[in-house]
Amino acid sequence: MKEIKFGTDGWRAVIGQEYTTENVARVSIAVADWLIENYQEPSVVIGHDCRFGGKLFSETAAKVLAIKGVHVKLAKGFVSTPMVSLGVIKSKADLGVVITASHNPPSYNGYKLKGDFGGPLLQDDITAIENKIPESNTVNYKAITLKVLLEEGRINYIDLEAIYCKHVDNNFDLDSIRSSDLNFAYDAMYGAGMNVVKSLLPETTLLHCEDNPGFLGISPEPIHRNLLEFSDLMKNNPLDCGLATDGDADRIGLYDGNGNFIDSHHLILLLIHYLVKYKGMKGKVITAFSCTVKVKEICKYYGLEHETVKIGFKHIAAKMINEDVLLGGEESGGIAIKGHIPERDGIWMGLTLFEFMAKSGKSLQELIDEVYDIVGVFAFERIDLHIDNTSKNSIIDSCKKGVFKKFGKYAVERVETIDGYKFFLNDSTWLMIRPSGTEPVLRTYCEAVNQQEALNILAEVKSTIL
Repeated sequence: MKEIKFGTDGWRAVIGQEYTTENVARVSIAVADWLIENYQEPSVVIGHDCRFGGKLFSETAAKVLAIKGVHVKLAKGFVSTPMVSLGVIKSKADLGVVITASHNPPSYNGYKLKGDFGGPLLQDDITAIENKIPESNTVNYKAITLKVLLEEGRINYIDLEAIYCKHVDNNFDLDSIRSSDLNFAYDAMYGAGMNVVKSLLPETTLLHCEDNPGFLGISPEPIHRNLLEFSDLMKNNPLDCGLATDGDADRIGLYDGNGNFIDSHHLILLLIHYLVKYKGMKGKVITAFSCTVKVKEICKYYGLEHETVKIGFKHIAAKMINEDVLLGGEESGGIAIKGHIPERDGIWMGLTLFEFMAKSGKSLQELIDEVYDIVGVFAFERIDLHIDNTSKNSIIDSCKKGVFKKFGKYAVERVETIDGYKFFLNDSTWLMIRPSGTEPVLRTYCEAVNQQEALNILAEVKSTIL
């Protein structure tokens, strides 16, 4: 059988090809062996999102873990990744397992691991589990039913959605959001956040909040090209702000009342601004390598420490569990803030921004203008190039060798290589080339003074490297 490896955020594979119940069982054997080695009377929380086969795969994992001697707390029905992470803490479990491929295409499913601190399991532990994955499945999970394991108490159901809603209610002024004159919208992208938003904010205008494991053929990643219907909804209705979340609801996308997409760089800056200026909070800010340089500027303005880490939220989580961190954020829409869990949570971030608007009485653009007064105007664009792995590896090899000194008329001043290749054209304008860890995709990013300049630079990047 093929070797199973975890990428930046879990193991992912195509359903029915590499992603099978037998391979899910192989991973679960390794998880069980690791838990038994590291914890006395270990327990695990397991949940799945809205993808095809989620119930089957989560029950397979639950059965294998229970048979191996791990107590399983199993979510009934689909849940978000943050619900599992929070459930680990609230139920004092030792690990969380989420059956999800997050934002990947609908043909994929996956297996995420969450530590006992309520965030992505740290790399050393992931590696230890990887090394324990057997070449073939050795547990006859078909010989025993879920019903028997429930009756024996080796598996119990847990209501993660109720736990999450109670936690939200204790941490937000939901009445200020509900009673404001603002009209909010939510696009679940057929993902796991649909029920909780309906429950918390019943007056919200909803889109794609029905069960559809094929996601209408669109990858449930909350970026503008996947949210055109939502953008039109915002443009054509009296709405003030629109939240979108990905398949497992840990990433955020946001729209203003005119249907304009607000990227995660602006959201990170808005959140820092709200937490520090309006809520009087402090702490370190940690951002991934592909985030805007403006974060460094706003941190300097507010006297906050800032650190850049590799891409992959586990690198941010590792800092959040050991240091006083105000915010940790990624370009891909994964953001965590103080007062919650060391975990990305698209709904939590959306509620924070809804609360910001409701309490300030200002529009999203007015709040963005407050940020621009501190750091200046900027724009960000990302274009994913779908190319074969041979071409992808060749381009990365050229980056490694320092081949690219200019892209069209744009000369490179310096290069940073924390994770990928970040080419600075000046102190505030940069482009970046980085391969995807899970797909045959080369990601190209750019930050510039306006959108057109960013697109012009990315066009020159494409013509130079292809």
